[in-house]
Amino acid sequence: MPIFYQPLIPEGTHSLDAEEARHATKVLRLQTGDALQLTDGKGSLYSAVITELSKSACHFSINETLSIPRRKYSIHIAIAPTKNIDRIEWFVEKATEIGIDTISFIQCQNSERRVVNMERITKKAISAMKQSGQAWLPELRPIRKVEALFDEACDHKYIAYVDQANPKHLKEAPLQSDYLVLIGPEGDFTQQEIDAAMNKGFQKVSLGLTTLRTETAGLAACHTLNLINT
Repeated sequence: MPIFYQPLIPEGTHSLDAEEARHATKVLRLQTGDALQLTDGKGSLYSAVITELSKSACHFSINETLSIPRRKYSIHIAIAPTKNIDRIEWFVEKATEIGIDTISFIQCQNSERRVVNMERITKKAISAMKQSGQAWLPELRPIRKVEALFDEACDHKYIAYVDQANPKHLKEAPLQSDYLVLIGPEGDFTQQEIDAAMNKGFQKVSLGLTTLRTETAGLAACHTLNLINT
């Protein structure tokens, strides 16, 4: 059964927004009395029933609420947006499906993109959350300079970049922890940025033997941290 998104359920809103209502009524052709599955993106899944329909509204009553606790670890990927925005949108979709807590967009010295449409990015994440049946929507942070992340509070902070002599693989990260991984732009981090990050407690890590594209590196880091904690 499709999952619908209504973030204001905890505040007492028991109707879908116009876009979600249109999908329910026009695409799925749901009727009064039909069952709904919903999430607020804040850790709750709801079983509901449609109570009233109109051309632009779908009202429901909630029968059951299931609270999904946070995992015992958290993943924060800070990534430089790619010049081709489709590639970074793909990363957001797939990372959300796999499981991620926070995505930050960063501007580096070699960045080719310095603007991100956060409304569109949010829609991609919502769609991926619903498709994968999850109750938590990742926190999505707008683009800012990479240096703003250097003092981020986190148990384990890593910077991934192209270095064939890198001795540590991300899969060696401690289990059940909070992680922050920096993923650089297509031109990679500068040495100045690498040194500055490591002076702030970041460890350099490898994601494998091959050179990965930015969005592939971000997804590899997300998947690796999920796998070692599964």
